[in-house]
Amino acid sequence: MTRKPQHIDECIRNALEQYFEDLRGTEPDGVHHMIINAVERPMLDVVMKHAEGNQSKAAEWLGINRNTLRRKLLDHKLIK
Repeated sequence: MTRKPQHIDECIRNALEQYFEDLRGTEPDGVHHMIINAVERPMLDVVMKHAEGNQSKAAEWLGINRNTLRRKLLDHKLIK
């Protein structure tokens, strides 16, 4: 049986709902930072793979400046 693929926003929404459920009433802290960190690294990794390591191409696809991409790649230890 094939599953219908979920849109990214639906996956994030489901994960966040589960996160809040798992907190069982405890106040969350740093949700924005947590989500950005959880999403940014795999996004950069996949885009760089599909751009075959070409930072200029990857930056264009992401809609960001190449220097910004390079800084993010360094921050996430995806390049040295």
